[in-house]
Amino acid sequence: MSKNDRMAMMAELPVHQVLIKMSLPMMISFFIQAMYNIVDSMFVARISENALTAVSLAFPMQQIVTAIGVGTSTGVSAVWSRFVGMGEKERASQTIRTMTVMSLFFSGIFVLLGIFASGPIYAMQTDVEDIALMGTAYLTINWVLSFGSIFGKYYERLLVSAGLSMLSMAAMASGAVFNLIFDPLLIFGLGPFPAMGIRGAAYATVGGQIFAVIVALILNIRHNEAVRKDLFRLNFRLSAARDILRVGLPSIITMGLSSMTSFFINQILLVYSTTATAVYGVWMKLQNFCYMPTFGLNNGMVPILSYNYGIGKKDRVRLAMKEAILAIGALMVFLMIVFELIPGVVLSLFSAGETMRDIGMVCLRFCVISLPFGALSMIMSTSMQALDHVRYSFVINMMRQCVLLILSFYLVSELTHSQKLIWAAVPATEIITFLAAIVFFSRFRKNLAKN
Repeated sequence: MSKNDRMAMMAELPVHQVLIKMSLPMMISFFIQAMYNIVDSMFVARISENALTAVSLAFPMQQIVTAIGVGTSTGVSAVWSRFVGMGEKERASQTIRTMTVMSLFFSGIFVLLGIFASGPIYAMQTDVEDIALMGTAYLTINWVLSFGSIFGKYYERLLVSAGLSMLSMAAMASGAVFNLIFDPLLIFGLGPFPAMGIRGAAYATVGGQIFAVIVALILNIRHNEAVRKDLFRLNFRLSAARDILRVGLPSIITMGLSSMTSFFINQILLVYSTTATAVYGVWMKLQNFCYMPTFGLNNGMVPILSYNYGIGKKDRVRLAMKEAILAIGALMVFLMIVFELIPGVVLSLFSAGETMRDIGMVCLRFCVISLPFGALSMIMSTSMQALDHVRYSFVINMMRQCVLLILSFYLVSELTHSQKLIWAAVPATEIITFLAAIVFFSRFRKNLAKN
């Protein structure tokens, strides 16, 4: 399919079909990616509960890298697609060149953070030496070699924006398969590989990310003629960076704050026990797994919305948002029901002992209630973000990922002093945010109709 055919598909194919074509491969690849995050923790849990706790405490810091990658790639996807739709080829090319420079800059920042900040971060969180030593090693490796995560999301999003979702899925899946293979080999020292413990888990993770980057870059060079000539041109333009960040900054800030939120919640939970922190880490991995269809739909939906908005087809924009909301709402209700029925099975995958199982059963049954509300809030937020109503998106994301979540955990903890009832903070946050998102989304649709 040529570039023109792919763009025509987004403008002319029935909306439900183009949503499926653009989003389904991304959903599958995100599912695979989430699986290797879960498998990573499953293997680490076999080392010890302290190892699982160390990885759980590292998760918020890893999410900062994810925030940068997802936010900037969302920005470049929306901006590039809009300029292509408007026929402004030079501005579209400059967007790609500027994004490459930005990705190099952010990768360098994380090298410095990995070398100098990993140890002090763990010293702030725990005085258990075993957890601190394992966690510092794990986080250092993930941060120093984070370029794989940052460039991976960038190159994969370029494939999606050009209508090459299947190739993006292939790139992401290649990294996941790499991680799944090398996790047990490097952690436990199977065959010719040395037993590296938690360091092996970290090297398997970043190795998978780097392998996926190489695959995505090759696929862009071979199949994405729209960006091929710009990928290796480093030409930073402040105006292009502003365009990217205007769309992507809300995601960067809110996801970055979300990682800080997890950090603060871990401090609340550590008052009860390190086991409570390990349980929260299990929930975060399960939550990410369940939200992967939403992330995939968001990835596929952004270029559809941006391109059709750029060419003035607002009816298709509204229909795409409606069908995305209906589809993800139904799927999340199904996942909620499934995981309400099998929390014990989930915990057994993480080698949960009696205490962890006792806390975790209550945690998961409370937390999975939040899934439909959180996913629908994300769909509405991304729709508004893609079409430059970033203030609404920013407020929604701040509520659900930062302000309300910390406040809910703090208040429930102070009122109940119970490491079982404290998990009610999660569904309470998502339900309140969902109601606020409905209000903002209604205003956004009215503004869209007027313009």
